[in-house]
Amino acid sequence: MLKVIISGYGRMGHMIEKELQKRGIELVEASEDICGTDPEVAKECVCIDFTMPEAFRANYPFIARHFKAAVVGTTGWNDIEPQVFKAFEEAGTPLIYASNFSLGVNALFAAIKKASALLKGAGYTPFIEEIHHIHKLDAPSGTAKSLAALVEDGLGVTPEISSIREGEVPGIHTVTYESACDKLTFRHEAYSREGLAVGAVVAVTLTEGLKGVHEFGELL
Repeated sequence: MLKVIISGYGRMGHMIEKELQKRGIELVEASEDICGTDPEVAKECVCIDFTMPEAFRANYPFIARHFKAAVVGTTGWNDIEPQVFKAFEEAGTPLIYASNFSLGVNALFAAIKKASALLKGAGYTPFIEEIHHIHKLDAPSGTAKSLAALVEDGLGVTPEISSIREGEVPGIHTVTYESACDKLTFRHEAYSREGLAVGAVVAVTLTEGLKGVHEFGELL
């Protein structure tokens, strides 16, 4: 039976808890101090981490050494990816990570990857706009950066990113390709953060029998 410990018990933690209950997955603990978890308990559990970048940077060695697996939705640690991946690989602990665990956003990633490859060399200029609530600290969002990387890789052009912070907007990401002939637009709008919780719990179910380090989209 799958068992989970949540690292970080804010709004996302509470949403994940509700989704775990819907799917009949046991929540052993929701912790603000994941490194204080009993290693004997941790080895039977999947850690879901939705904290802050500085917290994950401090906690990932413990998570890698002691947990059965990890699902990480925290962003802002791209610069230490090699160290993080090495820690999980050396410990033999499977890791699933994503800049956005929404299933809809991951469908957008797949569409942008395909569209960028198809439009390469056809004279299109890409542009990305992301809109989030005023409480979001990072800009551009991790999702916008992931979209930009997909566009650059497929189209061979670096897109400009516009970041807007207003009201309580959960998240809107729009990717536009424009040429002298036409305009193509892809847009994802989140109604709440619940989609992230759903995706994170789906990721937990994918850890069974998994080995290595994987981006969530690769496993869908």
